[in-house]
Amino acid sequence: MSWIQSALFVAGLPSEQSPEILLDRTPQSRLSFKAKSNYVKEPIPEKGLEGIWERLYEEEVGSGIVIMSPYGGKMSEIPESELPFGHRVGNMYKIEYLIYWEEEGNSGIVVEKHISWIKRLYNYMTPFVSKNPRSAYINYRDLDIGRNSNMGTVTYAEASIWVVKYFGQNNFNRLVHVKTMVDPANFFKNEQSIPPLP
Repeated sequence: MSWIQSALFVAGLPSEQSPEILLDRTPQSRLSFKAKSNYVKEPIPEKGLEGIWERLYEEEVGSGIVIMSPYGGKMSEIPESELPFGHRVGNMYKIEYLIYWEEEGNSGIVVEKHISWIKRLYNYMTPFVSKNPRSAYINYRDLDIGRNSNMGTVTYAEASIWVVKYFGQNNFNRLVHVKTMVDPANFFKNEQSIPPLP
């Protein structure tokens, strides 16, 4: 399919639909979703890929998607220290795991069924993805890997659990120092924000 057809597909629209529908900012439906991500440094063996396909064909899944975005080329020429995004050199591609569902009421049983599926897929992928840390992409925020308290407070050590996965250790240290200079009172915070130093 063409890129624009894939944009329609990811939006949950028929690929033969006119692309102008993407300009309509009114939601067409109320889809719920859960996303997780990883980086891959070594080729996944054929048997590993077959395991992914088996999980995508599980009857309960419905709308499970695995997106593999290639890395390398010019991107890998930019040093990790140049920008906060550190996942450049050494990554073959990024994987995003998605599950969508639309069921009336989004009952806890329905939600748990889909969340359980994506967690099982994520656990299955453990031997095939980056390790120490198991890196993740910041724009697919995954609260399963850690979060601030309800008050938005967190220690440097607690935040390192997820921030290092998103940015790398060196960039985490740099970002904490910037946060400390720019926002020492931690006014700008979210569930996975970078903390200032005390």
